Amino acid sequence: MIYVFRILILIALLILTYSAFKYLFHPRRKLEQAHEKKQYFFYDDDKDVRKNFLLTYKGVMFEGEKYLGTTNDSFDIVTVYIWVKHPEKLAGLTKEDFTFITDDVQVRYPSTKVEWKSPIKEFLKKN
Repeated sequence: MIYVFRILILIALLILTYSAFKYLFHPRRKLEQAHEKKQYFFYDDDKDVRKNFLLTYKGVMFEGEKYLGTTNDSFDIVTVYIWVKHPEKLAGLTKEDFTFITDDVQVRYPSTKVEWKSPIKEFLKKN
């Protein structure tokens, strides 16, 4: 009976250790840390076209929606719409910041056209 109890405790410890490692190294947690530290981080599931991607830059959280279409060679992501989750946090961002984000998205999805949603779209049209 004591051996069964020890085995159950060992199994419980292994499950807890596995869960802790899985939590610590999950990309969503890395996104949250980068957001708090006002760093750049891109979180996306490349294999699932229907899932939106998230990115954080200078403490601002952006979300992007991918659309699949055809290119000359294959099916690929052809359009990406990006918007900000909290527009009040955009203070201090410049046109170069949005150009950086656009360029990074186009590196990840070379065939794509990046379109910004309001209020960023209006800001980029003015300049």
